[in-house]
Amino acid sequence: MEGVTHPALRELMAARGGIGVVCTEFVRITSNPLGAGTVKKHVVRPSQGALSVQVMGNDIAQMADAARIVSEAGADIVDINLGCPAPRAVRKGVGSAMLKDLKLLGAVLKAMRAATELPFSAKIRAGFDDASHVLDVAQVVEDAGADFIAVHPRRRIDFYQGVADWRIIDRLTQELSIPVIGNGDIWYARDALRMQEETGCAGVMLGRPALRNPWIFLQIAALRAGEEPCWPGGADVIAHIHELADCLFAEFPNKNYLGMLKEQMRYIGRAVDDGGAFIKAVCRQETKEGLLGYCDEFFAPLSASQLDLGAESGELERSGSALVA
Repeated sequence: MEGVTHPALRELMAARGGIGVVCTEFVRITSNPLGAGTVKKHVVRPSQGALSVQVMGNDIAQMADAARIVSEAGADIVDINLGCPAPRAVRKGVGSAMLKDLKLLGAVLKAMRAATELPFSAKIRAGFDDASHVLDVAQVVEDAGADFIAVHPRRRIDFYQGVADWRIIDRLTQELSIPVIGNGDIWYARDALRMQEETGCAGVMLGRPALRNPWIFLQIAALRAGEEPCWPGGADVIAHIHELADCLFAEFPNKNYLGMLKEQMRYIGRAVDDGGAFIKAVCRQETKEGLLGYCDEFFAPLSASQLDLGAESGELERSGSALVA
């Protein structure tokens, strides 16, 4: 979610409702102290809900210092990223690469735990290239004093391919004494409820699906309350795109916010059954005005039934899990 879950998007989503916690994109921690500018950029509280600040690194002293700094800066939760599969992160021994060195992982986690009194969490993958040791990793997290753990049940080598194996979430829920947060392939609101029913996890975490369907949190909340969830139509999508553009322009007036807006469109376009034509066309736009005008014209005639933004499992995304033991 690097470059995507910036404060502008987090605020927009939090204000819409249905979210308990928003999470920052990861903050890289190196051998140098965490600077004030970086903290100011990332530790931005939403108007509603709690803020989890996600840090990524492997230097014991600096990670402990980072936990202290973001705690003092206004975080509600301190989180460590143990799942990033990006080659650059792996080459530096951080993110999902930390899953290969449990001794170092334990030392980093214990140092961070000692540095903050805030709730402390870790997000892991099922493993680096082998999921057979996922319980060992999770127990290191638990033994270090984490308050909860989130798991994306793909291995690092899987990146985002294939189907998330929810059986791993089920296993950790049964074996650990701390709450387990499930993540992975919750493309539709109904999937969130099904994940909790099938795995017993304490909560769910969404990333890419929330970019694809910015109303998914509201839909989940409605389903949990036994209410009819919303089903956005073309007019709703247009309003969201304009609001998002305004937020990005306000936050990044001197930067290439147009590229950031196009990145969001790549996800929203996945709800359109047109073979990717919308995404290709919108990425060719050279100005904010051109992009917004094209989106207005494209979405205006579309009804809710013509967009795959309903709460129930649709046709455009693989939805579901492996069989739960």
